[in-house]
Amino acid sequence: MDAAAVGGAFLSAFLQVLLDRLASPQLVNFIYGNKVDANLIQRLKNTLYAVEAVLNDAEQKQIKDSAVNNWLHDLKDALYIADDILDHISTKSATTLKNKDVRTTAFRSFSRLFNLKERDMVRKLADIVARLESILEHKDILGLQHIATHHHSSWRTPSTSLDDGSNIFGRNQDIEDILNLLLHDGDDGDSDKISVIPIVGMGGVGKTTLAQSVYNHQSIKQKFDVQAWVCVSDAFDVLKVTKATAEEVKSASNTDNLNTLQQDLKDKLIGKKFLIVLDDVWTEDYDRWNSLIKPLRCGAKGSKILVTTRNEKVASMVQTSQGYHSLEQLPDEDCWSVFANHACLSQEESTQNMDLEKIGREIVKKCKGLPLAAQSLGGLLRRKRDIRDWNNILNSNIWEIDEKESKIIPALTISYHYLSPYLKRCFVYCSLYPKDYEFDADDLILLWMAEDLLQPPKNGKTLEEVGYEYFNDLASRSFFQGFGSGNSSRSFVMHDLVHDLATFFGTEFYFRTEKIGKETKIGNKTRHLSFNMLSGPVTDNFEIFDRAKHLRTFLTFNFSRTPFHNEMAPCIILSNLKCLRVLSFQKFRDLNALPDSIGELIHLRYLDLSFTTIKTLPKALCNLHNLQTLKLYDCNELIKLPNGMQKFVNLRYLDIRLTLKLEDMPREMSKLNHLQHLSYFLVGKHKEKGIKELGTLSNLHGSLSISKLENVTDNFEASQAKIMEKKYLEKLSFKWSDNAKDQFTNSQSDMDILDKLQPAKNLKKVSICGYRGTRFPEWVGDPSYHNLTELYLSDCHNCCILPPLGQLRSLKKLRISRMSMLETIASEYGDSFSGIIFPSLERGDSFSGIIFPSLERGDSFSGIIFPSLERGDSFSGIIFPSLERGDSFSGIIFPSLERGDSFSGIIFPSLERLEFDNMPCWEVWHHPHDSNAYFLVLKYLEIRGCPLLRGDLPSHLPALETIQIERCDQLASSLPSAPAIQKIRIRENTKVVLRELPLSLEEIEIHGREATESFFEVIAITLPIYLKIVKIQNCSSALSFPGDCLPASLNSLFITNCKNLDFPKQKQQHESLQWLYIESSCDSLTTLPLETFPNLSTLNIWHCENLECVSASKTLQNLNIFLISDCPKLVSFARDGLAAPNLRELFVYRCVNLKSLPFQANTLLPNLERVSIRDCPEMETFCEGGMPPSLRRLVIYECEKLMRSPSLSLMDMLMLTDLNIGSCDGVESFPNKDCALLPSSLTSLTLFNMSSLHTLDCTELLHLTSLQQLEIGYCSNLKNMAGERLPATLTKLQIYKCPLLEERCRMKHPQIWPKISHIQSIVFHYTWI
Repeated sequence: MDAAAVGGAFLSAFLQVLLDRLASPQLVNFIYGNKVDANLIQRLKNTLYAVEAVLNDAEQKQIKDSAVNNWLHDLKDALYIADDILDHISTKSATTLKNKDVRTTAFRSFSRLFNLKERDMVRKLADIVARLESILEHKDILGLQHIATHHHSSWRTPSTSLDDGSNIFGRNQDIEDILNLLLHDGDDGDSDKISVIPIVGMGGVGKTTLAQSVYNHQSIKQKFDVQAWVCVSDAFDVLKVTKATAEEVKSASNTDNLNTLQQDLKDKLIGKKFLIVLDDVWTEDYDRWNSLIKPLRCGAKGSKILVTTRNEKVASMVQTSQGYHSLEQLPDEDCWSVFANHACLSQEESTQNMDLEKIGREIVKKCKGLPLAAQSLGGLLRRKRDIRDWNNILNSNIWEIDEKESKIIPALTISYHYLSPYLKRCFVYCSLYPKDYEFDADDLILLWMAEDLLQPPKNGKTLEEVGYEYFNDLASRSFFQGFGSGNSSRSFVMHDLVHDLATFFGTEFYFRTEKIGKETKIGNKTRHLSFNMLSGPVTDNFEIFDRAKHLRTFLTFNFSRTPFHNEMAPCIILSNLKCLRVLSFQKFRDLNALPDSIGELIHLRYLDLSFTTIKTLPKALCNLHNLQTLKLYDCNELIKLPNGMQKFVNLRYLDIRLTLKLEDMPREMSKLNHLQHLSYFLVGKHKEKGIKELGTLSNLHGSLSISKLENVTDNFEASQAKIMEKKYLEKLSFKWSDNAKDQFTNSQSDMDILDKLQPAKNLKKVSICGYRGTRFPEWVGDPSYHNLTELYLSDCHNCCILPPLGQLRSLKKLRISRMSMLETIASEYGDSFSGIIFPSLERGDSFSGIIFPSLERGDSFSGIIFPSLERGDSFSGIIFPSLERGDSFSGIIFPSLERGDSFSGIIFPSLERLEFDNMPCWEVWHHPHDSNAYFLVLKYLEIRGCPLLRGDLPSHLPALETIQIERCDQLASSLPSAPAIQKIRIRENTKVVLRELPLSLEEIEIHGREATESFFEVIAITLPIYLKIVKIQNCSSALSFPGDCLPASLNSLFITNCKNLDFPKQKQQHESLQWLYIESSCDSLTTLPLETFPNLSTLNIWHCENLECVSASKTLQNLNIFLISDCPKLVSFARDGLAAPNLRELFVYRCVNLKSLPFQANTLLPNLERVSIRDCPEMETFCEGGMPPSLRRLVIYECEKLMRSPSLSLMDMLMLTDLNIGSCDGVESFPNKDCALLPSSLTSLTLFNMSSLHTLDCTELLHLTSLQQLEIGYCSNLKNMAGERLPATLTKLQIYKCPLLEERCRMKHPQIWPKISHIQSIVFHYTWI
């Protein structure tokens, strides 16, 4: 692998951090204050500069030269130690200066202690300087030299236009899309004759192959007069690329004069329609790019330049039209085709040797959609048919394969080498994420900040802005891939091979593991650790943290609670890991307090205690001078924050969302003037905790929720929060407490307060909850909030009028809920959506004066201006002084309109989602008569809990996709005309009826007789051809599906409480149906022949009182889950069994006459993993032939006959791991001898609600050599344990609601305690002992 230092050495960024520390004022003060030898500091600087000079050469040689690699690792280890020392000195110096005015005896005593420690720091600094000098001496022995960062040898042979003749899989749509772009000459109005079309995608995804395919397409050859292919690669040289282009088009190219070359190229191409492919472009230099294409602008209209690049920034720079073609990874099936093609594995061979195909498909999964990886690995196995060869590839790391045999390694590595040193460090840090982990951009940037991976900001930027630049740069180069829908999503994942790349370059210093335990091998050079769970008590793993005492990162991801008592974990971890920058105890559920030793982690910058049960934070926490990020999300037991938080002078991010028991904020929050993110602020009653503390926090970004606003006394106090000055906030929530309405006295005061809390105009989201005024201030609904996309008004119980919201031109989501005084919306008085300007002006009223003095000709408005004036009415005064005769205007006018404002006349021009919820007094919803004037882009409409609403819904909603109406008893309207509708939900006692169903409908849910009857009437006339999901509930009418068959397109059918609905009886096949749910319905159904649903995957049957038989005469290949419950007439399954080879889960509940499970389950249900049987008193046997060996989990409740059945002793359950037994009243001692339900494979055993049980026989459990967890609950008479002891493998014993046994255990009774004392974790009623 060629580790060329194209973008600069990884460690050079680290060196710059150290050099910046050496220049910091804190370190300078320390040097002079402690009379440190200045030569020591200079020696350190000289060493760092000398090391920096050879880093590029060292990083280029490290992969092929192990000695150089070891040298770099020693160097990095020493640099980490040096950085720890310098950071310690800087921190102590800063905190000492802060307290320099203190002159007490105690402080002088502390100073003497401090000086002793700092002398120790000086000694350590001298030691590390000597070590670095010693490391530097070896550079000459290793032959390391100074080389320029631009030196690079390309990783691949230059591409050509020739394809390799092999099939291209999975790219038909991409080829078609690119061909359409190339063959389209452009519109007549296009200013550019030529078009540049970028194809962008990560390395190895097939960009060049796609370009080759379209380049050689016959339609392209016919379309263009001239074609040229140029492999640009990473070294972008205008002269070189121009010369290569000239050679391709047969222009003069035997000169190095750029002017001559470009002039000749222009002459050759002038007036001709050409296609030029520039493959593998890396440059982001616009001037060089512009210089390159100058001679190409002379081509005929329709000429095209096709650019392939892995960098979105390059694509954005070169494109001539909006957007570019993004090439995504291949689906696994297409990737398999690539692999099989290059492995020369024919379809016949694949069929004959299923093992090869099975292994091959697992190999393909490792490729994660990269055709180059599939091609490379397929090529390695070309014509090899020994399974051992295939298994070797499957079990090996792709990064262990010789690069000569696999192109994927250098293809990905070159992307890494093109990163700047700072970006390299940031990228490698991402190796701490688990594979396929969905991470948030904001969270990652906070981690980078804490680890000093970002360059110091310049030109007024913040650290966060630098972080976003880095992140976007990595994302644009395909190191990160967006996850989720929508452009606003900030969630990302890393491709597995990209994650492997980060891991490869993070060896020795970055350690990622699933579990930490005694077996974990952490080296003493490891600085960054992440894991998912602890495999044992921390007290047993003490040596791990002692070995890794220089750790900087202690991160948990998706932390799983372990069955161990780990209350001491924080103390042990904090006592050993004094160098931590990042500490995460997220989801440590047992953490309810932090030790005072947290205050000793002076390097700490990031602390995450989210999802813990912590109640208070120690005062010592406030000693963390460097702390930047404090996360307390969902700490729902946290009562208060420490009062000394004003000492967090470097705090930038504080997240206290869902800290529901938090009483108030600490004093003097206003001193945290570096704070960039404050999720939540509780207004206190005391002055130092009041809302004015927000006044100085002008740099807040993101979202802020202000609650307990009832504690704001007046509008002056509200104005001191200076909300208008917080121009970086995007989301604001204003909340009054639920009980504040009881203290309500002055409506005008609340309106004045909210008026003074008016936010900046660039806000995107606003929520107002619990507001006690009767009207909203003018800023709510002001159309000058051009960026406002979401507005939520809730629990404003005194408001009887809505603000004019219709001209919030960017508003996409509006939710109005629990406004109990609101009766009318959009009335003729303009008290809601309509935006009428002079709502009180009546006929005969007059006024004079200039109304809109700044309005000029050309300004445009629409709508009703004077709603109550009639034709012929007159008034005096100049209204529009600058308008001339013939000028027209359209639009709705608002009092705050300013010159230049323009409106289209459409109410809610951008609204996509509208919700009304729990409006008990709302009666009337008026709509404009012109249906084209409102809600033109509305996609989602929901009306719930509006029992008095009458009248009509909007008549025409052209973009509506989903409508939901629920608990609106008086609403008898028909649904709006909505040609794009996809989902309809009508729930709970509505009178809404269906007149027609658009063909586009995909899902419908209806409750009640009227709606259900109308549905069946409509589908009998016109059946939507795309209907996939039908949910019917609470209809007593006798109904049946048209033609006695289900809609052919139906995928899922849910029927609840429709006893008189006839289920289709015809034997017609329903190929599309995958989900079937029937509950308390279809009384006529006695037999359910499942063979009519060949593709059924999930079957749920509840309370079908007359169902006698469930059968399947054919194999059900796709059935995964089968649940049947409360079917009293069901006695047995069909004699020929239930053939469902992929059934995983079977649940049988309260079938009181059922005697057995399906016959021959061991052969007909070979993949059954989970069986749950509850309250089947007549069941006597499992099933004839036994259970399949695949069974892993078994639950048996209230089945006494089954528990006493001799058939249990014949069961073969050798792979069973989880067993739950409960409600078996006749069992007095457990277990019985030879009980087949207790195979040695069991790992978890639960005994529940066994009222007669009095003895647990430990002897009969000793053969359970895999048992790890034993849970016993609600066994009120259990008090004895027979035998020697419980199995030695047990790690957790949990006992609850067993008072007799619990008392004896707590007393450590000699008959009980010796049998359980060896268990690591014992829990009584959810409390550790």
